[in-house]
Amino acid sequence: MQEIMKKLNYLIAGLVMLFSFGNCSKDSQSNNAGTANGAGGSTARFTIVGDYLYVVDHTSLKAFEIGGSQGPVYKSQTEIGMNIETIFPYQDKLFIGSSNSMYIYSLTNPEKPAQLSRSEYQIRMACDPVVARDSVAYATLRGGSPCGGTQSQLVVYDIRNVSSPVLKTTVILFNPFGLGVKGNALYVCDNDHGLVVFDVTNAYAPVETEIIDGHTFYDVIPYGDVLIAQTDKGIALYDIRIPLEPKFFGEILN
Repeated sequence: MQEIMKKLNYLIAGLVMLFSFGNCSKDSQSNNAGTANGAGGSTARFTIVGDYLYVVDHTSLKAFEIGGSQGPVYKSQTEIGMNIETIFPYQDKLFIGSSNSMYIYSLTNPEKPAQLSRSEYQIRMACDPVVARDSVAYATLRGGSPCGGTQSQLVVYDIRNVSSPVLKTTVILFNPFGLGVKGNALYVCDNDHGLVVFDVTNAYAPVETEIIDGHTFYDVIPYGDVLIAQTDKGIALYDIRIPLEPKFFGEILN
């Protein structure tokens, strides 16, 4: 655990900045397990993949090259749609959440991402953090929020054909925000209801196994064997060497 804490010391400053920009509840992201570098929450509005920084605003995606010594170099702007909320990288793709849709963009040309598909949510107008792994994408839809919507839930998409994602499952939740995945565990921040742990051994059919309370949870980053959670009190740290059994071991207070 000392080795883990040593690595975390290098991340904390960046994570505080990331979380401060990332929360979907502001006026308007991740677990980057599939990318070459970096770590980000599912509610983030910017991410780094390789030598490129990608930033979303309410309607567009901007790409910057950051690998050179001259600092960030603007490369392109791509218009996506209305009410863009979040961005999450996985392998050679960007998963971008809006208030009613999930967009998938290819990074074959990292300077100018190209849209592969768009899946429209059946529940309209809700905040929608999204994470992806292999052939599945998970997103939370939050009803009764400034983003609108009437029902809060977790939605599961089959993305084996990324040009035509298929909605597979919905799970009713209370007030979900960010989420993250490691191994056979999916972690969903359900605000003051707690951190909900799902067994996703069957990737398309999450099974709730535990609710961790004691905090109001906003976003999570699975980082190696540590789950880093943004809470109302600051940052809570959990040992997830056994992914389905998170164990609290530390806290960084606001």
